[in-house]
Amino acid sequence: MRAYSMDLRQRVLADCDAGLPTAEVATKYSVSRPWVRRLKQRRRETGEVAPRPQRHGRPCGRTAYAEALRQAIQAQPDATLAELRARLQLRVSLATLWRAVADLGLTVKKK
Repeated sequence: MRAYSMDLRQRVLADCDAGLPTAEVATKYSVSRPWVRRLKQRRRETGEVAPRPQRHGRPCGRTAYAEALRQAIQAQPDATLAELRARLQLRVSLATLWRAVADLGLTVKKK
């Protein structure tokens, strides 16, 4: 979901400053009442109205063992995911290991 534009934010705040109730402003611009309240609160507390940078979950921890995984697969391409996990002494699920292999653009092939 994309952040609301600065133009919309400025129009919402201008209508709020003109005395329109939060519910009417939200209806007029097809946004939620809580969003309007939070926008007004943020401007009041910090002076900011611009959208904040998006944060999408935790940072990926797979980069810590990516190179070791790449080398292990090159050394023995027909190893199973369970064998790779044991060889590298990783404490991750097989699904996580599979995603790491896919992110590296590698495959685990059986002969």
